[in-house]
Amino acid sequence: MEEDVVRWNIKVSKETDLTLRTFLGAQGAKKGDLSKFIEEAVRWHVFHRTVQNIKENNADTDPDELQRIIDGAVNEVRAERSAKRKAHRTRNGRA
Repeated sequence: MEEDVVRWNIKVSKETDLTLRTFLGAQGAKKGDLSKFIEEAVRWHVFHRTVQNIKENNADTDPDELQRIIDGAVNEVRAERSAKRKAHRTRNGRA
């Protein structure tokens, strides 16, 4: 199953282009690796910014309260996943 893709037209400095292409070439890059590198970099940057925003928004929160919130959210996700696995096993005739 191939993922939908969108074509971007971007501009970067010649220095950035040369630096990145040299780096990718040294890694044995193949066709499409430039796009993969950019997508990974964008995802990492968005994730990093999201984490920074969460940290800033919770800077004044009591650490124990924050840990309780995190633990509660983790427990909810684990319970949901467990229920989904159990339902999947039941549908497939395994108990």
